[in-house]
Amino acid sequence: MSGPTLVIELAEPLSPAALREFRALMVGLSSHFAEKRPGFFDVNVPAERLGVEDRREKDWRKPFPLPLFGNTSADEELTALVGFNPQREDWRRPFLVYLMGPGVGDESTFEAEHADEPEVETILGFRPTHAVNVSACCHREIDHVTTALLTAAVMDVIGGVAKAELLDGQASVVAGLPGVLGIADDDWMALGTAEFLRAWVGHPAFRLVK
Repeated sequence: MSGPTLVIELAEPLSPAALREFRALMVGLSSHFAEKRPGFFDVNVPAERLGVEDRREKDWRKPFPLPLFGNTSADEELTALVGFNPQREDWRRPFLVYLMGPGVGDESTFEAEHADEPEVETILGFRPTHAVNVSACCHREIDHVTTALLTAAVMDVIGGVAKAELLDGQASVVAGLPGVLGIADDDWMALGTAEFLRAWVGHPAFRLVK
């Protein structure tokens, strides 16, 4: 079952050094790693390695964040996540994380996803030359959390700006979060930094678009 996806917009192609750092990050986070082409990673990422600790022996209904969340409080900021039972979860979350654009692969997908986006380009301050898709292969609550945190971790290494589709009514919530650069597409899309993604994960209204 497919899950949520986030996009990292890049102002320039990744250098060989940046691609090596990207690969090293994915290897380090993954319990399963396969590189289908340079920059295209088929991985399983345990939730704990993204800062979500499975503490089922103390609380069977609630994940707790570790340092990747920043300085937010688990109990205050993640109340929206209470209600799913991690006992049933396989915490080795499957993802496809892949660089796309001219000269690297998936050019047609990149062109289709970036056609006619003048408002986005105005907010970004650049026209994307390449992008990275972070796509979860499952659609449970934990997959939304791990998708956002994995995207933020990748951005820490390669830079870029996160582009996230929004659900109805989320724009007013997202607009007030730190790291938000702008809202586009009639309130259906947000652009922001890694700080924005981590702040959003801690908000009760957090949910990504499948």
